[in-house]
Amino acid sequence: MYLQIVNNPSHGLGHVCYSSRVSCRVRLSSVLAMPPSSVLLHMDESNDLPKPKKGFCLSEDSKNSLNSLSADSLLRHANTVGIIGGVSTDSTLKFVKKLVDWSSNDGKSSLPFVLCSDPALNKELLLYEENSYPSLYHRAESTPVDPKLIVENLRNKRRYLEKCGAKLILMPCHIAHIWYDEVCEGSSVPVLHMGECIAKELQEAKMKPLEAGNPLRVGVMATSATLSAGFYQEKLQSNGFEAVLPDKATMEHTVIPSIEAMKREDMEGAQNLLRIALQVLLVQAVNVVMLGSDEMRDLLPGDDPLLKKCVDPMDALARSAIKWAENQCS
Repeated sequence: MYLQIVNNPSHGLGHVCYSSRVSCRVRLSSVLAMPPSSVLLHMDESNDLPKPKKGFCLSEDSKNSLNSLSADSLLRHANTVGIIGGVSTDSTLKFVKKLVDWSSNDGKSSLPFVLCSDPALNKELLLYEENSYPSLYHRAESTPVDPKLIVENLRNKRRYLEKCGAKLILMPCHIAHIWYDEVCEGSSVPVLHMGECIAKELQEAKMKPLEAGNPLRVGVMATSATLSAGFYQEKLQSNGFEAVLPDKATMEHTVIPSIEAMKREDMEGAQNLLRIALQVLLVQAVNVVMLGSDEMRDLLPGDDPLLKKCVDPMDALARSAIKWAENQCS
């Protein structure tokens, strides 16, 4: 089972809600309770609406709206965006909220979008990430995760979004970008890469190196799985930057202990350790630090001075999608 959210400005749609996973339903309402109207569908693997069952409610207005929604309704929008949910539902919804808010400035309608969030895929991605820290999760051995299954799942989501009329695909998930090339294979629409988006924004910022005669240096703070994949380093380097990573000592004595502190809900300890890790990168003459981790991004308070030295690939992805959509409508 998975969630699909369709946001279509040309239709007044109500919410389909279900009583299980109540906390998720509440968060969805807070994100999407804004114009233009949205619909949340809980669909089975055949892409059909489930039969009514206990705990599942659908208002008459919503039923009528769904019945009037033609198969090609989204295809009429040249700027429809398809979104594949990642490791964290919370993180995905925060991304969607930014996309909606930022694209609806000055009274404009927000982007039409389709969101696929699959709990099975979320779990697979999370396990893959956790396997990069076997000692952190007190496991004698890693839980097997087949990357081929993850790739096929991501491809299926991409194909489904294309069928829904998406003209651009977004993956607001760092781990999912490990298989970016495989997921894009055979796609009929462009798929934005977060690494490319943030590298382009850094280029446009026209910063000057802190050390004359050297390339501009960008720190990369992320989980072991993301750092090992190397896609952020590759995108930065191909755009003329020098990527600076945490060394082994920093990972072992600050980054991993920071994650450990988060897991035991010692948020103050986690914040202090992350601050040390960021400062270790900043003293190496880096202009900014790219935060390639949802947990690290959300750990520090918004007014923390260190965040002024950090950039978020998720934000760059949202801004790039909005620019793309504006170009489609111009």
